[in-house]
Amino acid sequence: MSINSALENVHHSAIRTFTNLAKQTPGCLSLTLGEPDFDTPKEIEEEVGKAFEAGETHYIANNGSMDLRRKIAQYEQIRHHRPYSADNVIVTAGAEEGLFLSLFTLLDPGDQVIIPTPAFSAYAEIVKLCRAMPVFLDTSQDAFQIDGQKLEDRITDRTKAIILNTPNNPTGCLLDHQSLAAVADVVRKHSLYVIADDVYQQLVYTQDCESIADFDTIRSQTILVQSFSKPYAMTGWRMGYLCVDPDIRYKMELVHQYAVTSTPAPFQRAAERALDFDPSAFVETYRKRRAFMLKRLSEMDLPVPTPLGAFYVFPSIEEFGMSSEEFCMRMIKEGGLAATPGSAFGCDGHIRLTYCYADPVLKEGMDRLQAFIEKVRSEKP
Repeated sequence: MSINSALENVHHSAIRTFTNLAKQTPGCLSLTLGEPDFDTPKEIEEEVGKAFEAGETHYIANNGSMDLRRKIAQYEQIRHHRPYSADNVIVTAGAEEGLFLSLFTLLDPGDQVIIPTPAFSAYAEIVKLCRAMPVFLDTSQDAFQIDGQKLEDRITDRTKAIILNTPNNPTGCLLDHQSLAAVADVVRKHSLYVIADDVYQQLVYTQDCESIADFDTIRSQTILVQSFSKPYAMTGWRMGYLCVDPDIRYKMELVHQYAVTSTPAPFQRAAERALDFDPSAFVETYRKRRAFMLKRLSEMDLPVPTPLGAFYVFPSIEEFGMSSEEFCMRMIKEGGLAATPGSAFGCDGHIRLTYCYADPVLKEGMDRLQAFIEKVRSEKP
């Protein structure tokens, strides 16, 4: 008896793998998961109680309640000046379903998807599940920006889409206007789709954060993926949304309908309320934690790009002459600290540390990291 052969080259998430290894190791501290340590704000939680009291426990429209879809379109119009309406919106089971829904709708077997790396590992795995091929564009030698000519060189007659993530997981870097314009030119020239994974766009430390979704010239070719998880501390709610051209949405909703039917009815009101919530207090907390992490990494002489968004740092460990997976395995066993290897993001020579943890946890984590790298440095001949 056989199973779907597309699963043969699909891997479990290294983020989860190393998180589980930390849990199985007595006394090990983990800085692996990108999950806000805040509780969901009370004013958002309270909307669920109101929904239950109103008997909102029945089937809703597959694409989400009309009120929520209108609210999302209004939010995108006011905050980002994007001319979306409810007809552009599908409410999804988190950004992860949004990514799967987008790629499953777009891809035929053998198609290619360009993924600038380092990148969230789910992109490539979902592409492979769709029997398509991930094509990686290494940005590590270009200050984590996109070189237009290098992007052009990866285009073939099977290229179907490009996935962009800004602010980036794992680096926290933002794609600048030149990078985004280069992508827009390629997308327009070759009639491609671009998937904009913008789930960290509300968690930025600068006033200037542009998205490929802001380019009107390719709006009909752009799929915006968003999530309630990161900005509103709603990871367990599994709520997100897509904004897409109605012609594509019509096809996407077929996949969405048969995959999840719809997102939970009682959560529709809560998601509406979340769009009115100001996460700036969360951002200021992350800003302070970022400063602490960068200071400690600098004291350890670990090179690291300064993150301008999200809640990750991505220091280089190239000096130690070992793979990022070996480094992380040793650090769990010998240092009592778990990080995610850069290889999980297509950029070996780095590790990802997450700073969405309480200050005492971050301090202890940095103390353990410092002790471990001092130990490894002492081993050098």
